[in-house]
Amino acid sequence: MPSQTIQWFPGHMAKTRRLITENLKSVDAVIEILDARIPYSSRNPEISRICADKPTIILLNKSSLADKSITEYWAKKYTNQNTVCIETDCISGQGISSIAPALKELCHDKVARYEEKGMMGRAIKVMVVGIPNVGKSSLINKLCGTKKAKVENRPGVTLDKQWVTTNIGIQLLDMPGVLWPKFEDAAVGENLAITGAIKDDVLDIEAIASALCGRLRQMYPDLLATRYKLGEVPSIDEVNNYDLLRLIGKKRGHLISGGEIDTERTANMLIDEYRAAKIGRISLDAPTR
Repeated sequence: MPSQTIQWFPGHMAKTRRLITENLKSVDAVIEILDARIPYSSRNPEISRICADKPTIILLNKSSLADKSITEYWAKKYTNQNTVCIETDCISGQGISSIAPALKELCHDKVARYEEKGMMGRAIKVMVVGIPNVGKSSLINKLCGTKKAKVENRPGVTLDKQWVTTNIGIQLLDMPGVLWPKFEDAAVGENLAITGAIKDDVLDIEAIASALCGRLRQMYPDLLATRYKLGEVPSIDEVNNYDLLRLIGKKRGHLISGGEIDTERTANMLIDEYRAAKIGRISLDAPTR
């Protein structure tokens, strides 16, 4: 496990927090995008607090990478009178067609008032929020049917707000990804690091990979054993998380001069294979939270 507390709050994220607060009054609803692999850890408590009074659609994005049964649990947990939760995947397009009808239903009363004032066909204005690298730009491009928002598989690409018009009766306000000042729960910070919400170059990659070893050992031992030919995964009493990472490196032949295990190479490989779902469909936030 990482010995340090993960904290990540660069200046542009403080700016984003202000932008969300200042622009909330100009939108009818909010789309909050979460990472389906970490539905609890990827939910920014500050966004939830700031946007609490707005009709909200929560998207559990990247759902094709996540454990289906756990995703279904979180979708039910986050659904209430003012909030609809939809499983989506911006690569395959899963769930995207459900967003516009859900928004129109959530904003039914407001749309009716606009029509009473003669504002027929007025677009529903929606703020799109979420942590970095969760798929906001990919979602916007799917809803637009064209490439309007910059997309890269790394956090911190969108650095300022931008309005985007669609042809499905929705106008989107794309906000930069924002984390929060301190992760009180160390596991939350680790999960965000494992899934790529925090830039890899500010992290101890071996510590993060060791944390992932611990999650996989506890929650998905069979998938871990199968992928890395471990036979039976040793218990934490037998082998700590870092030594489990070394064992994986040994099995993969990641050796350097003198027969030492290249743990940095192994850590990068493990993180990459997790993110690509090569180990399996894995969620790191268990339903017990």
